[in-house]
Amino acid sequence: MESKNRTVITEFILLGLTQSRDMQLLVFVLILIFYFIILPGNFLIVFTIRSDPGLTAPLYFFLGNLAFLDASYSFIVAPRMLVDFLSEKKVISYRGCITQLFFLHFLGGGEGLLLVVMAFDRYIAICRPLHYSTVMNPRACYAMLLALWLGGFVHSIVQVVLILRLPFCGPNQLDNFFCDVPQVIKLACTDTFVVELLMVFNSGLMTLLCFLGLLTSYAVILCRIRGSSSEGKNKAVSTCTTHIIVMFLMFGPGIFIYTRPFRAFPADKVVSLFHTVIFPLLNPVIYTLRNQEVKTSMKKVFNKHMA
Repeated sequence: MESKNRTVITEFILLGLTQSRDMQLLVFVLILIFYFIILPGNFLIVFTIRSDPGLTAPLYFFLGNLAFLDASYSFIVAPRMLVDFLSEKKVISYRGCITQLFFLHFLGGGEGLLLVVMAFDRYIAICRPLHYSTVMNPRACYAMLLALWLGGFVHSIVQVVLILRLPFCGPNQLDNFFCDVPQVIKLACTDTFVVELLMVFNSGLMTLLCFLGLLTSYAVILCRIRGSSSEGKNKAVSTCTTHIIVMFLMFGPGIFIYTRPFRAFPADKVVSLFHTVIFPLLNPVIYTLRNQEVKTSMKKVFNKHMA
């Protein structure tokens, strides 16, 4: 008889996004095209912000880090998923599964906290402009950056530790195209009610509270700028609208996946695809397309290196 906490399973079989071969090839081509068009844009954003002396404001500092986080996040799931589309048997080792899960929530948690920091930055800039340079000084920005990395690490390591304590003795088929908490937990050969509850509090409650906090903060900001001058008002509204769009793209799928009991729903895989592959690469692009300063700098960098 195996001891309670001993892991018997050494690998998991991923059932993938769909069992249809034609659909797999279609999704493979679409994601590959999207991946190789949008991903370089994220690195261009980072390079532009770091190389342009005019983009030193905290807003651009955090935007550069968002692009870096999202680009890193996109490497966790997409490359392996593309390889698995062409494989007959989609297998991931137990350690590989835990590693994927850790980095998924480490970077995802860090990004969620980064959006909170960016909302705080906009609140100070719009509602407390005279205190902006004092509050959002370089030292404070780096401290916030360190805090969000630490927050993402703590958020992720708690989940990993809880999963490592579970026994896995079969079956070993994960009904998804990557390793995530809801599917992995359901394979444990023990009662997981308490662990699921802790996971919902850790991921679900954190996601929901961040979302509601951000929604409230932007509502306050938009109310405060109603009486501003036309030029300043339009710029502030444009910036806040961009943040709100990204906020819904980031937290909407997370709330759907993590704030409910871990039961399979028909839309789970599609939501997970957008949450782990599509939206992370789009977030910095949405910011950039609505920011004239960054667009102008990117054109200069592109023309300089293409000349």
